Amino acid sequence: MNDSTAQPRGGKTGNLFSAIDVYAGDERFDTLLKRDGVLIERIVSTGQTSPEGFWYDDPREEWVVLLAGAAALEFEAQGSVRHGMLPGDYVHIPPHCRHRVAWTDPALPTVWLAVYFDTRAEVSAEASDEVHNDSHAAAQTSTNG
Repeated sequence: MNDSTAQPRGGKTGNLFSAIDVYAGDERFDTLLKRDGVLIERIVSTGQTSPEGFWYDDPREEWVVLLAGAAALEFEAQGSVRHGMLPGDYVHIPPHCRHRVAWTDPALPTVWLAVYFDTRAEVSAEASDEVHNDSHAAAQTSTNG
């Protein structure tokens, strides 16, 4: 018998669209999986943007797919060009490619799935955590747009 609620042996299941607070004042970052050199997280935005003049500058590779809502990203090397994103759109961001969230839909939650790859052998898990936490802390001063 197939029990869809059973947990896989040694694994974890969940739903990317559960526990979304449509009235949240801050973005929500949920770690879904963390292994050596890989971090997968769900990000839920409810109108937040990166603070003016703030650029993410992560030493890790990042692959992001937009699952719900809508957003626009800016990349420092491309000036003020906005890259609109709708559900199903994804972007690969190389290490140290400075970027920011220029807009997220304030009317409905924007749900992202972000995968971070840190292939630098000399970087410990603690150092990677520090970079990740520092970026999110800086971005938490984000404004509703």
